[in-house]
Amino acid sequence: MTHPPIAARIAALALILFASTSTITAVAGPVYVIQTVQYPTDLTFTQLLGINNAGTIAGFHGASIAQAFTLSLPNSYTNQNFPSSSQSMATAINGAGSISGIYLDVAGTSHGYTKIGGTFTTVDAPGSVFNQALGINNANTTVGYSSATDATGATGQVAYSQSGAVFTYINGLLPANQNSQAVGINNAGNVVGFYLPTATTSIGFLDLGGTISTVDPFASAFTQALGISNTGEIVGFYVDGGGVQHGYTDIGGVFASFDPVGSINTTINGVNDLGQIVGFYTDVNDNVIGFVGTPKAVPEPASIALLCVGLIGVAVARRRRTSTCPLTARRRP
Repeated sequence: MTHPPIAARIAALALILFASTSTITAVAGPVYVIQTVQYPTDLTFTQLLGINNAGTIAGFHGASIAQAFTLSLPNSYTNQNFPSSSQSMATAINGAGSISGIYLDVAGTSHGYTKIGGTFTTVDAPGSVFNQALGINNANTTVGYSSATDATGATGQVAYSQSGAVFTYINGLLPANQNSQAVGINNAGNVVGFYLPTATTSIGFLDLGGTISTVDPFASAFTQALGISNTGEIVGFYVDGGGVQHGYTDIGGVFASFDPVGSINTTINGVNDLGQIVGFYTDVNDNVIGFVGTPKAVPEPASIALLCVGLIGVAVARRRRTSTCPLTARRRP
């Protein structure tokens, strides 16, 4: 039996490009050393979705048939497919190496799952027919979203957090919306995600124990908050006024745009306490490529000038891709 690609079903919202009318202002952010990741037997589609403090990464590969993995850099992959699933995706990883994820059963139904202490467990909200577990913290509390029926009998997607057999729905704390998803959770229980006020707009949110605030970099009409560290750093993506999708970091309320060199659109999905980020981008050949960004110590101003002078020749030699310093070329204005 052939099922719709899980990548298409779980990432549909992340791939929507909405042309907002907001004005985007470039903000200087951290400088990263970037490492691209392409699954060895699948060079065209790799997504990295979570990273813990040990640097172990959760993700998946395969545009048509998703296969979950964890990765210890540079190239040690471990299969994390839910047993007997038709497709699987590892969405987050905690300090102990436990993961959350999504799988399709043989009938094509979407379920959340965890792998804790080597044991796979389905995570489905009671009475729901569609589930995705998208984040996990060190207490093994997961967040995600599931189908639910409201007072009118309409079924939609609502954000939840889950601890053991207890599911707590976040949707009721949010403004009226057509869809909400909880995507990341840290050890303090702070949750990030997004909701759709309309079919064409998306707003990120931060839930601090029941107190909701919006996460809306550069007043974009389409933005999602996808990960949060124990230090409070938030990551995600936004769409600018020209319809281009960029990653962003939010450190202490200061937003910075982020795009690896060669990217057409970018998503940052996860961040750890060291400030390392993971995500994926699409290149000019429509390949989806994973990346890891490790913060780089910023040299003194004089050293930056010398380094730029030393690297300009390399940039020009590479078919004049940029005439700016490579240290800042990773971010689009």
